[in-house]
Amino acid sequence: MLQSHQTKTVFVTGTDTEVGKTFCSEALLAAWSLQGLRVAGYKPVASGINQNGCNEDVLALQAASNVCNNHAKHNIHTYAEATAPHLAAQDSGMAIDIKQMSRQLALWQQQADLVLVEGAGGWHTPLNEHIDFADWVAAERLPVVLVVGIKLGAINHALLTAHAIAAADLPFLGWIANCVTPQPHRLDDYVASLSARLPVPLLGVLPHMPNSSAAERASYLDLAPLQWP
Repeated sequence: MLQSHQTKTVFVTGTDTEVGKTFCSEALLAAWSLQGLRVAGYKPVASGINQNGCNEDVLALQAASNVCNNHAKHNIHTYAEATAPHLAAQDSGMAIDIKQMSRQLALWQQQADLVLVEGAGGWHTPLNEHIDFADWVAAERLPVVLVVGIKLGAINHALLTAHAIAAADLPFLGWIANCVTPQPHRLDDYVASLSARLPVPLLGVLPHMPNSSAAERASYLDLAPLQWP
């Protein structure tokens, strides 16, 4: 369990895009907030905007945080098109500033007990022609939680991502099974198969409940097995 006097950072990645990283990240932030911790959600790079020019995932993480409420601190780059960030960056002529991503992370680490950093897409999402998200996470030495969207192909994608995390020699804290549809394909069998093969604890199975609050989702998580480095 995380103690309140420690400052910890966790990186939330997913088996793919649209598997519920933000949905699960909100639940994690709510769970730690209910423990009395100062929590901050940070999505440095996002693609896709609403009618107000904001990214919905960033807004969700901002709302789930209880430290600060400045949108610009929860996100460094948001691009209009919902596509791979490096392509959106090329099209816009606004390169992703890797150093600024790290500077803002360091500022959050000074303000919060727990900083949750959410990636974009999957583990190896490119940030530019040379660096992908995994490279940045490895450089920052961030512990990882994996969100697995339960659907056909999820087992293979989860195991490939787990191997990549291990290859990066990063702490792998746990995984969350997220039901991306009302009746996920062979849920119990998939969860059992992954539990037997992944080297980290299952932190929870989140049902398909798109209109739920982060606090409601937090009730499906068990963070006691977490072993922080």
